[in-house]
Amino acid sequence: MTNMDQDNITRVGPGTMMGRLMRQYWIPAAMSAELEADGDPMRLLLLGEKLVAFRDTHGRVGIMDHRCPHRCASLFLGRNEAGGLRCIYHGWKFDVAGNCVDVPSVPAPVDFKQKIHAGAYPTAERNGLIWVYMGERSQPPALPQIEATLVPNSEIWMLQRECNWLQALEGDIDTAHVGFLHVGSITPDQLASDHPMRPTVLNRAPEYRVSDSEWGTTYGAHRLNDDGRMSWRVANFLFPFWSQTPNVQFGSRAIARAWVPMDDEHVMLFNISGGSDAGNPAYTTTTKDGRPLFGVPIKYLPRTTDWFGRWRSAENAANDWGMDREAQRNNIYYSGIPNLSMQDQSVTESMGPITDHELEHLCPSDLMIARTRRKLLVTARALQADGVVPPGVDDPSIFFGARGGCYLHAAASEFQEAYREQLRAATRWPSPQTVY
Repeated sequence: MTNMDQDNITRVGPGTMMGRLMRQYWIPAAMSAELEADGDPMRLLLLGEKLVAFRDTHGRVGIMDHRCPHRCASLFLGRNEAGGLRCIYHGWKFDVAGNCVDVPSVPAPVDFKQKIHAGAYPTAERNGLIWVYMGERSQPPALPQIEATLVPNSEIWMLQRECNWLQALEGDIDTAHVGFLHVGSITPDQLASDHPMRPTVLNRAPEYRVSDSEWGTTYGAHRLNDDGRMSWRVANFLFPFWSQTPNVQFGSRAIARAWVPMDDEHVMLFNISGGSDAGNPAYTTTTKDGRPLFGVPIKYLPRTTDWFGRWRSAENAANDWGMDREAQRNNIYYSGIPNLSMQDQSVTESMGPITDHELEHLCPSDLMIARTRRKLLVTARALQADGVVPPGVDDPSIFFGARGGCYLHAAASEFQEAYREQLRAATRWPSPQTVY
């Protein structure tokens, strides 16, 4: 990858190639619970833009440029009251659509509020998520039909990571690391015969089937299980920054992870999943002796009001992500880091804010990463040069065909055949006909 390619694929601010691509889509901005009616406004950094988010008296969400159109004082300081956000500098007030509804510092005979508009973006809410559309269309596209976001009462958690969005996402589509970083200290005799992680422990060097798909890219990592069936770990990249990981049971749980760039060097993870708890082996399963497979929960730093004040881990570069060298030496945890998310956090943040791809030496297990990078670049260039609309913008239903997870299947079946059979047998939320 050339330096120009690296800039094009990692930079997301206004006017950048990848920034323009991402602005074609609805973007998760926050959890619904983060904003209260007439509550405190919230600073929001998205795709390199400094925004302010608030919920008005009627429960509607506004997301707009944090600078007041009058003298550019920050609307984060504003008063959220009576259906709008009022700048504390001169009292100018704006509704959630950015319309100026009051200019009390201007004499009535020269009132010109109808000519003033704050730079507001369209918003939507669905199943606990607030979405924002930052693109150029006057009529935004429909929300994406990514299955996990359609599950009623889905589980959502967030985590900020201090690195570029791409290297964070690539950890989700790199299953080869699981056998080492996450379960390197586990032996087969520690796991029950039907444990979903057992095939990974039996064979830490899977083979791959990697392909383009209508939603992005797909891989199936396969290895023979000791019962004669083939173990498949299936993951997807979905445009523009979504992943579906294989660490859930394919048939009983839907998962999606959005790696939303805050700027070029910070990314916010939205982890969304729903279905059976038994279908979530990465977080709920244990060894034979009852020890949790993946340690302790995430510890968050106290929330602050600055641009990077939300969903920060207390275990970070300053304390080596909670690494315990004794636990590493004694093989309690292969990495010495007990929390699953911090294991991933440590390696991707350790690469630096934007990893230098020219220093990499990719190997066959990195085929999904290489293909995804190429797909992103080809798609972004087509949009830039010829205005070709990226996948899923005009037909968001294509995302519903994607699901990640692990399963066992007859060894003789090819990847796509096994995937289709498993998808037909899976519990879906909801059916495509009921998606809006």
